[in-house]
Amino acid sequence: MITGAHAIIYSKNPEADRNFFRDVLSLPHVDVGGGWLIFGLPPSEVAVHPADTNGRHELYLMCDDIDAFVTQAIADGVECDAIEDLGWGRLASAELPGGGKIGVYQPSHERPENPL
Repeated sequence: MITGAHAIIYSKNPEADRNFFRDVLSLPHVDVGGGWLIFGLPPSEVAVHPADTNGRHELYLMCDDIDAFVTQAIADGVECDAIEDLGWGRLASAELPGGGKIGVYQPSHERPENPL
């Protein structure tokens, strides 16, 4: 029934952030018209966390080696926060050109099977 997920990142500078996903992260993409890029992502997972209010969602990209990711991102001119070990994984944030941040983490928790 479910074949994938579509995540949205809102940005004050979407063109710069699209360029980041295309040029820095090298994600495959299609142009659906007028420079509006849709990016392919590797298999994903979703978790439901407790909260005081509904409607808050977060997006984290996962990697196999957070140290290598941060080293390469900094070499590409991307500002990154220090890596934190949070038990469930090692997390860093990378600053997007549009001013937002995206979390990137190396999971240490068990990963679910890809359902497809």
